[in-house]
Amino acid sequence: MNQQAARRPGSAAWALIITSVAGFMAALDNLVVTTALPSIRKDLGGALSDLEWTVNAYTLTFAVLLMFGAALGDRFGRRRLFVIGLGVFTGASAAAAMAPGIGELIAARAVQGVGAAIMMPLTLTLLTAAVPAERRGAAFGIWGAVNGLAVASGPLIGGSLTQHLSWQWIFWLNVPLGIALVPLARLRLAESTAPGARLDGRGTALVSLGLFGIVFALVNATSHGWTSARVLGGLIGGAILVAAFIRHGVVARNPMLPMRLFRGRAFSAINAASGLMFTGMFGSIFLLSQFLQNVVGYSPTEAGLRMLPWTGMPMIVAPIAGFLSDRIGGRPVVAAGLALQAVGLAWFALVISPDVSYLAQLPALIISGTGMALFIAPATNLVMSSVRGPEQGIASGANNALREVGGALGIAVLGSIFSANGGYGAPAQFVAGLTPALWVGAGVLGAAVVAALLLPRGGRAVPPALRKEGVPGSARAAVTVAR
Repeated sequence: MNQQAARRPGSAAWALIITSVAGFMAALDNLVVTTALPSIRKDLGGALSDLEWTVNAYTLTFAVLLMFGAALGDRFGRRRLFVIGLGVFTGASAAAAMAPGIGELIAARAVQGVGAAIMMPLTLTLLTAAVPAERRGAAFGIWGAVNGLAVASGPLIGGSLTQHLSWQWIFWLNVPLGIALVPLARLRLAESTAPGARLDGRGTALVSLGLFGIVFALVNATSHGWTSARVLGGLIGGAILVAAFIRHGVVARNPMLPMRLFRGRAFSAINAASGLMFTGMFGSIFLLSQFLQNVVGYSPTEAGLRMLPWTGMPMIVAPIAGFLSDRIGGRPVVAAGLALQAVGLAWFALVISPDVSYLAQLPALIISGTGMALFIAPATNLVMSSVRGPEQGIASGANNALREVGGALGIAVLGSIFSANGGYGAPAQFVAGLTPALWVGAGVLGAAVVAALLLPRGGRAVPPALRKEGVPGSARAAVTVAR
């Protein structure tokens, strides 16, 4: 369908509103649940592994189906699949709110991730189709700011709703928004497809089952032992399936992730740094948000407010990071950001105790948040400039998927370390498990610094010549904003 012909008066404004709100919903659900975890555990029961799956069921399905969801939209209609994804996400949110047990909540969260994986990548495709080229920069900026606000406010919104209403309201919040957006999307968004778009069902199945097996094994390692049949079976089976996915990316004609992209040093290095960054940081946020409530004694709202110097710092520092990246290149800015995050986690590990004051934690929160802000925007530019123009969308989709996978692995790995050395119970027991987990998180971020330093020197923003509209629909659709 011709994009210019599909545009109607006011369509750009409606597209911006609809896609921004949908993106806000999907981005919010990455972190909104963190400050609600102690209340969920109190109401529904469950061990640490169940809380891990409450988060990972969403991030893992979102990650592995992200590029497949974009391809579905190209093949069968972007507006149609956007509406379907939005409907699935909204229905799963209601199911999560009504979940009678922890198992049902985890299942609903997994279905939420499926809906988000279909809906989220298509937001930018639909926005691109509705907004004239000369106004897209401003539109994308607003869209990105709304998504950034969701990430920054996630712990605070989750904490406030949990404390003043109930934890169920972190999911009920999505329902009226979704119900309002579905008819608006059908009426105000134009339909479009990408002729010749192909689906990679085999690749999607291999990577989905493989990553599930690995995360399943890591989550169960402490409770069942590293030599148990379920843990060894998950690790070995998952590794075999992931290896098969890598081979598929080498030999298949149209794989969802062409492995030839990793032959480039820049692409390999920035993706390694991104995956390691989210492994260290997301796993740490998962544990620290519970520490603030279970050990220090903050209410959910107070915990969310006290996390803002970390989660909200990108809103302040990100523009500075973009400016520095344009002036001196992305490599030193990204490396500095990762180093600051490693320092922030190490600071936490040094000062953490059952009676630690918030003033003692504040430098670690600010340092970690500043490091996150220095990383995100330049890293996106480095990903986009590491490949040819027609491959930019595929590269960005792959990078964002690897970030989500890194977050899921981080929760599983750091949660396993926490359980092996401590656990829930007395505050001292919680700290005994948290401290080595934070040190491992800092070490993972140190490894990310090494990966960033392997980037070629002089990496800068994407050259304007690479931002042409000739990028294929499936590639363009896969672009999403990082947390």
